[in-house]
Amino acid sequence: MNRGQVVRLGRVMAGVGLALAVYTASACVLPRSEDAAVRTFVLMHEGMGRQATPAGAPAGIHGVLVVAAPQAAPGFEQPRIAYLRQPSEVNYYATHVWADTPSRMVLPLVVRSLETSGLWRVVVPMPTGIRGDYQLDLSDLLVQQEFLQQPSRSRVQVRAHLVDVKAQRILGARIFEALEPAPTEDAYGGVLAADRAVATVLATINEWITSCLRGSEREAC
Repeated sequence: MNRGQVVRLGRVMAGVGLALAVYTASACVLPRSEDAAVRTFVLMHEGMGRQATPAGAPAGIHGVLVVAAPQAAPGFEQPRIAYLRQPSEVNYYATHVWADTPSRMVLPLVVRSLETSGLWRVVVPMPTGIRGDYQLDLSDLLVQQEFLQQPSRSRVQVRAHLVDVKAQRILGARIFEALEPAPTEDAYGGVLAADRAVATVLATINEWITSCLRGSEREAC
């Protein structure tokens, strides 16, 4: 083997070594799967029980609240669990999925949270033939794990509109968002963090609705 061949071989081996180093480093920080079996998860609101009526809540029960099925943000209409390695680039776990779409899993959690707030005679999810006194519309829902820092964090975000049906006017509109750190750098850690983020968003929605009802005769909240 002449000198030129030795040099070329050395360059090839150096390139292979660099590629292996990059792959190994990436494997340490990217979402990983422990096995090839598909694992299925549900969104939960652990510990949800009878809640105290939020401080400053208007006295009395406010009739019937109808909750529309949440509309998902683009890219989140499916049961695949989403994560980000860099801003604006959505990826999905290959072997970790939700039991249903986030929108469908969130609806009963929203209804239950509002039922336990003590503000309503009854809370009814859509579709329904019941005409409510108020209606809560939810849109642009996203649930994602973000590997943009350590530890990774799960983000839950949704836009809400509270409508006075009888008066035919919007009492208020707001975007709700919560970020919670993941206890582990994998899909299960992201799910646990998402559960906590959902609980935070639901509690904030209850407080916001209370504010809207208190100021419903003055101006939008």
